[in-house]
Amino acid sequence: MSEQKKKKLRLGGMALRNGLLVHGPTHWAAAVRRGDGTVGVASGAKPHVDGALTEVPGVRGVIRIGEAMAVIPLVKRALPEARLPWQDASVAGAVAVAAVGGSLLRRRLKGPGGEAAITALSVLPSLVALRGGDLAAYHGVEHKAIGAYEQDADARAATKEHDRCGSHLMAPMIAANLAGAAVLRRVLDRPSPAANAAMQLASLGAAVEVFAWSERHAQTATARALRRPGHELQRVLGTREPTDEQLAVGRAALDEILRVED
Repeated sequence: MSEQKKKKLRLGGMALRNGLLVHGPTHWAAAVRRGDGTVGVASGAKPHVDGALTEVPGVRGVIRIGEAMAVIPLVKRALPEARLPWQDASVAGAVAVAAVGGSLLRRRLKGPGGEAAITALSVLPSLVALRGGDLAAYHGVEHKAIGAYEQDADARAATKEHDRCGSHLMAPMIAANLAGAAVLRRVLDRPSPAANAAMQLASLGAAVEVFAWSERHAQTATARALRRPGHELQRVLGTREPTDEQLAVGRAALDEILRVED
């Protein structure tokens, strides 16, 4: 077997409420447990953006996240049974609370304390989503399936935490949001919604660069410190040990991504 064939694909994923979505270099694949107990599988090509901006630090990460989000309607079209993480009444309510509460806090609280409160409130929908249903278990499936593939191991024995989980974006993004908000308020007395949105995009871009740096320098003490909050979030709240039936759905998604990427 050639070295090219032996090389592992770089895979990412997103837990669904009833399954798993896996991203490969050029394709996506998803598997879900249907209401009748059967497993539905679908796959397709990923949207891809080319051009000079895809190499610009701070911009490239936002573009790649945008590509990943653009896959979601394709998954729903090909696999209508797929239930998205936020496809739940309690999560919709938490989103509304976070939006209204953030708007009120922005008007009434000024300075770092207000921005810290707004940032903390923005995490509420994610926490609500993970506390209900099987989402945390399928988040564990995501990490176990991809980790087992990378290590040539059994998914049941793989850890339910993973170094490339999006939870590792949380700490740098909160820090970047707070720093960006402080700079914005120094420049503008009353930042407009467009200015706040631009700041949040810039914060996301900065967080992705920190995430990528941590992966490239994984053995350093700084990278381990940056990843620690994400690992703790995964361990305590974000993931749960899945059942064998849930792991079977993960294997179906993994088999499909390897098939279409071959």
